[in-house]
Amino acid sequence: MNFPLLTVTAATPAVGAILTAAVPAARRTAAKWLALLVSLATLALAAVVAVRFEPGGARYQLTESHAWIPDFGVSYELGVDGIGVALIALTALLIPFIIVAGWHDADPLETSSKRWRPTQGFFALILMVEAMVLLSFAATDVFLFYIFFEAMLIPMYFLIGGFGDRAHAGSDENAAAQRSYAAVKFLLYNLAGGLIMLAAVIGLYVVTGSFSLTEIADLRAAGKLEMATNTERLLFLGFFFAFAVKAPLWPLHTWLPNAMGESTAPVAVLITAVVDKVGTFAMLRFCLGLFPDASKWATPVVLVLALISIVYGALLAVGQRDIKRLVAYASISHFGFIILGIFAMTSQGQSGATLYMVNHGLSTAALMLVAGFLISRRGSRLIADYGGVQKVAPVLAGTFLIGGLATLSLPGLAPFVSEFLVLVGTYARYPAVGIIATLGIVLAALYTLVLYQRTMTGPVREEVRAMPDLRLREVLVVAPLIAVLIFLGVYPKPLTEIVNPAVEYTMSDVKQTDPRPEVEAAK
Repeated sequence: MNFPLLTVTAATPAVGAILTAAVPAARRTAAKWLALLVSLATLALAAVVAVRFEPGGARYQLTESHAWIPDFGVSYELGVDGIGVALIALTALLIPFIIVAGWHDADPLETSSKRWRPTQGFFALILMVEAMVLLSFAATDVFLFYIFFEAMLIPMYFLIGGFGDRAHAGSDENAAAQRSYAAVKFLLYNLAGGLIMLAAVIGLYVVTGSFSLTEIADLRAAGKLEMATNTERLLFLGFFFAFAVKAPLWPLHTWLPNAMGESTAPVAVLITAVVDKVGTFAMLRFCLGLFPDASKWATPVVLVLALISIVYGALLAVGQRDIKRLVAYASISHFGFIILGIFAMTSQGQSGATLYMVNHGLSTAALMLVAGFLISRRGSRLIADYGGVQKVAPVLAGTFLIGGLATLSLPGLAPFVSEFLVLVGTYARYPAVGIIATLGIVLAALYTLVLYQRTMTGPVREEVRAMPDLRLREVLVVAPLIAVLIFLGVYPKPLTEIVNPAVEYTMSDVKQTDPRPEVEAAK
């Protein structure tokens, strides 16, 4: 029997969450260090997964399969392709930085309401979310995936509702009400998507007799899978709706600005850089893999929705007065690019979409965490409350600028490669769509540079005159993320070598080949 590496990788943060939650109340620092050590152990295991994965090998590797509920055809099946490996590595890489960045976010807070913030619970919930996300990226049984897809909502609900942003205008009661509203909205939107997906999961089993991706693929290859056109389209819509909510895709996006705005900066990173990636990942693995004909049928509408997300999210980001909500709307725009690349049905587009998932996670983490450090110093999320920060805190301003430039996909930083591939892949099959999507690049430059100008340049406001620069702990959070952004911007080959074979399998599922360039014959 092979060593269950994927199970151990996901079980490590789950067990760590239980142990962290069990640390005595007075030992808050011990709980923090335990959570950090567990996240580093998970990162080491994820590195082993990446090293053992063979890009030219089988589609799903490091597989595990055990009967779980045989009467209902449910198995505990895990396996990773190149896309799953890349996202597992991203998740495991970001969690230690999220923990260190939030080192003091859940310390007891002395306020008039005497509210106490359970430190142990905060870090235990982060580790539990990590475990659920890792299992979602590795599950090859559809029902098993659904369980983890839904289960991660519970710890996220408590992280949003119970550990909100301290830099909140208004009374403690008003802040608590807005946190509660954001948490409930997050939960209801995602539960609604999950319930529709559950009906589709059951329908898939009725039609195919299996929840296993590999078994369904074998049935299709052998010509034994009969699925009526309307049935396939309905099942596709059930899956896609849930993933579009999680992604988030316009018009199902409205929970994200509330959730990110009311969360602490590390939890906001956890939402958009980690949890939301499950939605776009699942579009590739399940929508295109299980329902190839329906995916092609839905492509025109999905491309329009993705374009709206790109432009709408960017326009709202331009008009934001709140730093965190600006980053949230920028993320909606970026997720539009990811979904555009997926449904362009070209190898460049899908490779770019996968790289975009990774690179967006890194760039958003860098920008949002530095923004969190900035907000914690001033005690305000409003852009208008800043000015001249670069003169009193040059390191903070410099890292904020690099995170912003990565967000607008500056050449030389990692997101540029992924955005370029998405646009090239889209243009190759849908030229008009590719041209319109470039508007998102222009708007990204606008909202990023305006944000930097209004917060970091100009006269030094009296309220920021005594603002300290980044401390060692904060530098240790941001510097590695910037280093990875630069490295992958200059040398993306380590990622593309892992991702491209998996994209080829997906293209084969939907029976698509890249369009050949039209070259006018020489006269």
